[in-house]
Amino acid sequence: MKLLLVEDNPAMQTTLQRSFERRGMQVVLCGDGARALDRWRASVPDVVLLDLSLPGVDGLSVLAQARAEGLATPVLILTARGTVGDRILGLNTGADDYLPKPFDLDELEARVRALVRRRGSSAAPTEFDSFCGLRADADNGAVYHQGQPMELSTREAALLRALLVKPGHAVAKERLFELVFPGEAEVQTEAIEVVVYRLRKKLGGTGASLVTLRGLGYLLKADPA
Repeated sequence: MKLLLVEDNPAMQTTLQRSFERRGMQVVLCGDGARALDRWRASVPDVVLLDLSLPGVDGLSVLAQARAEGLATPVLILTARGTVGDRILGLNTGADDYLPKPFDLDELEARVRALVRRRGSSAAPTEFDSFCGLRADADNGAVYHQGQPMELSTREAALLRALLVKPGHAVAKERLFELVFPGEAEVQTEAIEVVVYRLRKKLGGTGASLVTLRGLGYLLKADPA
């Protein structure tokens, strides 16, 4: 079993990593919210343990962006914010479970294993439906065309995944910017146009086109037969 631990407290990182590794699990560490999604896509974890108070991008924003991209990995929130309102907010954002700090390590392990069992018994899809032979894997974020992986940058892949959620429907430029440049406040919104330009060229020959709708955003459409 592989866990992604998104936690900025070094002592907590060390304690949890040692505890889970003694139990035979692999732990991938990330202490920065701005880098959490990249680690999530790259590590393909079975469960994500997510703190809410993170530098760069807070945990709820990380979770919201992951779910918007279609990353379906079970998420267990670990946080000192223990009010009912915080728990409801986390669950409504897409978390699968919630454990306030401080917590018992045996209970944490039990909850992690329960999430893995629950996921294994469900019939939830791990991929988006195919569009023009394009398919995005919801677990690792890779995008395939006719079964072959496409050579895309991280930002190009994020953009294409967002558009594949509802082909033929426009997605606002501002929304795409949030998904492609998460937590990068210093980047101008117009930077999304550069990613659109590069992705449009890489979609050549796939049967799908990336269309600009002035004032509305961007969408994917099938080329005429």
